Amino acid sequence: MISAAPQNRILKTPALSSRQFVLATDLDGTFLGGDASDRQRLYDWIEAHRTSVGLVFVSGRDPEFIHQLCGSGDVPWPEYVIGDVGTTIAEVTEDRAIAPIATLEQQIADQWQDSGDLIRETLDGAAGLSLQPTEFRYRVSYDYDPATFEPETKARVEAMGFDVLISDNRFFDVLPRGVSKGPSLLRLLDHLRVPNGRVLAAGDTLNDLSMLVAGTAAVAVGGSEPSLLDVLPDQPNIHRAKGGGTAGIFEAIAHFELHPTPEKV
Repeated sequence: MISAAPQNRILKTPALSSRQFVLATDLDGTFLGGDASDRQRLYDWIEAHRTSVGLVFVSGRDPEFIHQLCGSGDVPWPEYVIGDVGTTIAEVTEDRAIAPIATLEQQIADQWQDSGDLIRETLDGAAGLSLQPTEFRYRVSYDYDPATFEPETKARVEAMGFDVLISDNRFFDVLPRGVSKGPSLLRLLDHLRVPNGRVLAAGDTLNDLSMLVAGTAAVAVGGSEPSLLDVLPDQPNIHRAKGGGTAGIFEAIAHFELHPTPEKV
């Protein structure tokens, strides 16, 4: 679901380019991670600082999930959504619609060339892969069983001109070549004229790698997937947090001195 019926209107806030700090965060295990008190503390802090803090979701989840999540009232609405592992780039409108930004998605659509049916036909019956029921616009996703998966399957898909992303040791995504969370985040920031130095990218699994190495400040929150930590470079702009989920996000905001927090004001 790309758009939704109007609900309560979002209050007018400054453009992201004028905010002191922008959080670009994965959802599962990151923005939705940590204990309940840590999550509530971060969510309340964001809502109290909406004029200086921007929020972008960068997730493997689709817009329908995000709309239901935020529509519950338990999680802050972002201003922008990079969903479907980077293949959706959208803004959240004042009436709570998640609306694709056509100028940013055109390159993704051109790269994909309506290849969903071709991918599904090619991988039909492939060992270790179970097709997920949702038909995404510019990706095909499978549940992945590493015990029965045949490595030549990945090579076959890549030879067709697509990227394969295996994450959390249980998901197998086929994506347009060169499209993932990191490149889509950079394109959005450039489009909005948000300086990279004001941004913190936060994640916890291998499908977050491309955004954690995109050049902004970045954090792998506590409890991150070992496969991510194994390949994550040791660089001053990348923080390996001790705190899990939202606690790790707060830890990184203070570490990089991106915005005053309750611990450092």
